[in-house]
Amino acid sequence: MRLVLAAAAMLIAAPLLAQTGTPGTPNKALVTAGTYPVDANHTQVTWQVNHMGFSMLQGQFGASGGSITIDPAKPNDTKVDVTFAVDQLSTTSPRFTEHLKSKDFFDAAANPTARFVSTGVRATGDRAVITGNLTIKGVTKPVTLQANFVGAGANPMSKKLNFGFRATGSISRNDFGLGMAVPVVSDKVDLTINAAFAAQ
Repeated sequence: MRLVLAAAAMLIAAPLLAQTGTPGTPNKALVTAGTYPVDANHTQVTWQVNHMGFSMLQGQFGASGGSITIDPAKPNDTKVDVTFAVDQLSTTSPRFTEHLKSKDFFDAAANPTARFVSTGVRATGDRAVITGNLTIKGVTKPVTLQANFVGAGANPMSKKLNFGFRATGSISRNDFGLGMAVPVVSDKVDLTINAAFAAQ
């Protein structure tokens, strides 16, 4: 029922948005200082690996919790802590998905989540280099992300502030004990993170 109501609200809002443009704009001044929970419905991590040199394979995780503490006047003090639902991993192939969830790779039954906690931010304009610790399967390693501010504004349904970022980076599978050795699947995993946050 909630999905039906959300879809109906979007249909009602669509004509207005078509006339006025998207409610979010790349204006950092619209973000007020505070701590905001992650919008789990609109946050995702897409990962990509090279499969045997034949093809590029992708999959996704959603967020299961987390927050950002941010002050546009002090962007380098930003703190990010987001947990991702490894046990909800998705790909376009059910068999491939189940294999990735198995002990050969993520061992999702024993390790249902992954977590990123920032340790530093260096912001320049709408961009930032975010360093932090990524924990997968109980192993924590440092990660560097290149982030871009996407936009902010009032959500037309909730009337509350929403804003988001897009970030890219890469990790080593071997660092986290994720699956078969190279060159069957590349050790390098490219990450694209779309992170959304919303006022409550």
